[in-house]
Amino acid sequence: MRLCGFLLLFALAAAGQTRTLTLKQAVDLALQQNPDLLLARLDEQKAALGVQAVSEPLMPRVYAGSGLAYTYGFPVSLDGAAPSIVQARADRTLFNAPSRLLAAQAKEQARGASMGAAEIREEVALRTAVLFLDLERSVRARASTLRQIESLARVEAAVKLRVAEGRELAIEGKRAAVNLARARQKLGGLDGEIATRGRALSAALGLPTEERIEPAMEQRTDAELPATESESVQRALRESGQLRKLESDAQAQALSARASRARRLPSVNLVAQYSLLGKFNNYEDYFRRFQRHNAQIGASIAVPLWANPQDEAVAAQADVEVRRIRIQASALRLRIESDSRQAWQRVSDAEAYREVAKLDLEVAREQTGIVLAQTEEGRAGVRQLEESRIAEQDRWAAFDEARCELEKARLEVLRRTNQLTASLR
Repeated sequence: MRLCGFLLLFALAAAGQTRTLTLKQAVDLALQQNPDLLLARLDEQKAALGVQAVSEPLMPRVYAGSGLAYTYGFPVSLDGAAPSIVQARADRTLFNAPSRLLAAQAKEQARGASMGAAEIREEVALRTAVLFLDLERSVRARASTLRQIESLARVEAAVKLRVAEGRELAIEGKRAAVNLARARQKLGGLDGEIATRGRALSAALGLPTEERIEPAMEQRTDAELPATESESVQRALRESGQLRKLESDAQAQALSARASRARRLPSVNLVAQYSLLGKFNNYEDYFRRFQRHNAQIGASIAVPLWANPQDEAVAAQADVEVRRIRIQASALRLRIESDSRQAWQRVSDAEAYREVAKLDLEVAREQTGIVLAQTEEGRAGVRQLEESRIAEQDRWAAFDEARCELEKARLEVLRRTNQLTASLR
């Protein structure tokens, strides 16, 4: 019973444990065990195995067995071969254009699957980073709200004292109580927001949702972006995994069309065969000379006499698919360029927003210093000082939000240029 109780307590503790992570650690963990990325890697592995499935092996295929049979009268063939005690057969393709082109198509599909996995890897990294930054901002906002509650509580106490002394109207006391209640309500909302975002981040990391994630509150340096907007757009077009996968898909469909049309070409196979014959099959009675060991090697050549309309129809379907993919690729290029320019513009807007928030915060901090000095000189009261501190906390919250939005905007640019994973890792 004691062991069962210990195991139960351990399970409960493990279910509610908290894991503290930096942004880099969170992204690394997501790249290891995010479900979407794991599925993409399985697709990549499946495509790689598909290449082996359709490629012609270097060694010939060898079959061994027996055509043992009782013969009455003339020794007729069994499944196209004379009755024998032991028989072996080996064959290998020397020339088969459709098989060669289908193997090339499988290789191209495997390359496309690899590009798709790389694209999903970048997307998972961005999604994880955004979830982490949102959670980090909520945690900072909660800490700021707690400080505001402390200041508002002191303001309420000071106002109530002045109301009791008759130096303030009673409505001022009610107003101070409402402000404190509003701050506490905000704190409750932030607690729910932190829990929701924590569960979403845990799911992105492939962890149980019961396991809490706590940001490490680190100081990070800004990742290096392309020098200009034009360079960012060109790199996004050049490095886009989606665009390269579409180009790979078009190439794979073109190879499929060639493979269908190549069925009109001849095929050549190398064939070798060995048979051990038995006297009880009446060979000596019907053939002038009997030999127990028999072998032959040669080439099997098959030449189609006319093209099959079905093969041409399949090739035409592949051609239509190639045209459709090229149209998609053209539209995707325009969308990538537009999205890249918008992402660059968001960085500029976020930098301006952060600069304004920073200046506003500096003014609020200087104002708090002035009021603090006035309080020490007796020219300002506790209420004015706490209200100044509350205003400063509001500016801190605005600055944290601006800083978070700028970091997310920069990560979006890195995602567009396919540099996000490298910069975070």
